[in-house]
Amino acid sequence: MSVEAGSVAKPRKGLDFHVLGPLIALVVLVVLGMSLNDQFLSSGNVTNVLARSAFIGIIAVGATFVITIGGLDLSVGSMAAFLAGITIIILNALAPVLGIGWNTIIVGMAACLLMGLAAGFLNGILITAGRIEAFIVTLGTLGIFRSLVVWLADGGTLSLNFELREVYRPVYYGGVAGVAWPIIVFALVAIAGEIVMRKTAYGRHAAAVGSNAQVARYSAIHVDRVRLATYMLQGMLVGIATIMYVPRLGSASSTTGILWELEAIAAVIIGGTVLKGGFGRVWGTVVGVVILSLIDNILNLTDLVSPYLNGAIQGVIIILAVVLQRGRKGAA
Repeated sequence: MSVEAGSVAKPRKGLDFHVLGPLIALVVLVVLGMSLNDQFLSSGNVTNVLARSAFIGIIAVGATFVITIGGLDLSVGSMAAFLAGITIIILNALAPVLGIGWNTIIVGMAACLLMGLAAGFLNGILITAGRIEAFIVTLGTLGIFRSLVVWLADGGTLSLNFELREVYRPVYYGGVAGVAWPIIVFALVAIAGEIVMRKTAYGRHAAAVGSNAQVARYSAIHVDRVRLATYMLQGMLVGIATIMYVPRLGSASSTTGILWELEAIAAVIIGGTVLKGGFGRVWGTVVGVVILSLIDNILNLTDLVSPYLNGAIQGVIIILAVVLQRGRKGAA
């Protein structure tokens, strides 16, 4: 096929299924759930689905930035377990000193956030200053954080002081106008993430670093600084998710946060963020998180497929999403 000289590439008209695909999948799942169970759209079930997905959602917003810069963080699930264990230890130690009340809990929350930042800094500095692949670094810290929480719990479970847990419970079970706090915090984090990604210099630099780090350096972008800040952002968001998670069960063990990294990465890829970096879509990640939660919810409400196969379904979805991304690049 010949192309006329001087012709200018025009934007493609019609529906962009790369953008609309996650939304269409979400609508299909909602219709499927409604047809299979009358209680699917009940306020109790919707609140339960969104509240349980908030932890992964908050972490997935951070993962969106990490993947946008061309990185990867496999340690987030183990990091959350470690932060939960340390936070519980700190809260239990402070209770006799500061008393059973919000003073103790606020100090524990601040400590959790700082430790999240420190854990993210550890990943980031090893990747930037140590020049070690992100996959290797975060695979190593995955094992380190998981082993530390098992060691701290002496192979068992770390439990929060019962009286302190009663004070802390509203952070997960309370809310405003019937909307649970985890859902509100997830929404605020997602909105802030979308604004940072689209409207700030950091968001543009993150996309530039992920697209081509060498060109980004020629453009006077501090590539290592952007990468370090991104892993610290991921650590801080894991800390926020942990703050919301601790009052739910009031405990941490070796099984806390298992496969959270897989769910976070799956949500990011389903939402349209390019796996190789260069483009991120926070609102798409939110849709991806809800899609994964709805699949889990539908499997639990019906007997179509065993809920034990949820991990296998997520794995298939990740592979399909990456294949579709490649297909789109090939067609471009």
